[in-house]
Amino acid sequence: MNQTVRKIVTGMLLAGMAASLAACGSKGKNGDAAETAQVRIAYFPNITHTQALVMKNQKTLEEKWDGTCEVTWTSFNAGPAEMEAIFAGEIDLGYIGPVPALSANVKSGGDVKIISNTTNAGAVLLKRKDAGIESLSDLAGKKIAVPQMGNTQHLCLLSLLSEEGLKTVDAGGDVTVNASSNADILNLMDNGSVDAALVPEPWGTTIENTGNAQVLLNDKEVFLDGNYPTAVVVASTDFIEEHPQLVKEFLEAHEEAALYINENMDEARSIVNAEIESATGKALEEEIIQNAFTRMTVDTQLNKDAIMKFAEISKEEGFISEVPEESDVFTTEFN
Repeated sequence: MNQTVRKIVTGMLLAGMAASLAACGSKGKNGDAAETAQVRIAYFPNITHTQALVMKNQKTLEEKWDGTCEVTWTSFNAGPAEMEAIFAGEIDLGYIGPVPALSANVKSGGDVKIISNTTNAGAVLLKRKDAGIESLSDLAGKKIAVPQMGNTQHLCLLSLLSEEGLKTVDAGGDVTVNASSNADILNLMDNGSVDAALVPEPWGTTIENTGNAQVLLNDKEVFLDGNYPTAVVVASTDFIEEHPQLVKEFLEAHEEAALYINENMDEARSIVNAEIESATGKALEEEIIQNAFTRMTVDTQLNKDAIMKFAEISKEEGFISEVPEESDVFTTEFN
């Protein structure tokens, strides 16, 4: 065998090995060709991503796909970083806030789809005890913190201000809105640097219990009576089209996890706290995680109207270039 032929044969063998490694060991339930060897899932170590934490802890998917697919879990702390990983083809499925999900959908031209809900509400508007704030109208001239500009809590705040006839400094008004990490917001509230903050759980309870803060608006009052998602599941279009059966099976497990959580809340809280400690090195105090769970609901049913409302606010505030068509945002059928 001469050198040229040897290179060709070697290349063919390597290509065959790569194809073999890129496929599961058996056919999917629908009889299609073998699926992918690796399902890469993104999540946050946060109670609002509770199904992810429970499934990861219980190895639900690893057992479901034992011998056929490998599952990897990657933890993120910010939506933009997770979206970049999806854009780069490093993540197949992800748990994330609805507003970053919308942004990714628009920026990708519809290549990132929202496929399920995860949790609803789970955020509160706090006021500094000595800030002289008794109602939303008192936010005029105040400084308000949010975890991130353009995220779900920020858009909820902008909606509240608009309803009250208030504007941010950037829009010609007198309300100052700044982004700080949730941990820093606790300190900023205590030292008087901010007057109020709209934050997700468990930080709402943490700041309320340990800081100089009180709840101004509870989880039902922040936006749409609490009937809005605080976390959703997204998937890349390529993964959906190439592996619809795996997406179906993942969503079955996701829904089963939601049912388990709602029927076994005490056990679920312990599991979630254990996963948070594993990822961050520190567990939440029992009182904090118990109260935080009362401020959110675990629900897989997509609230498309609420998500499209976020899209309208995002467009108005300049965070996305256009309001996408609803049909381009969601995918709920997998063939």
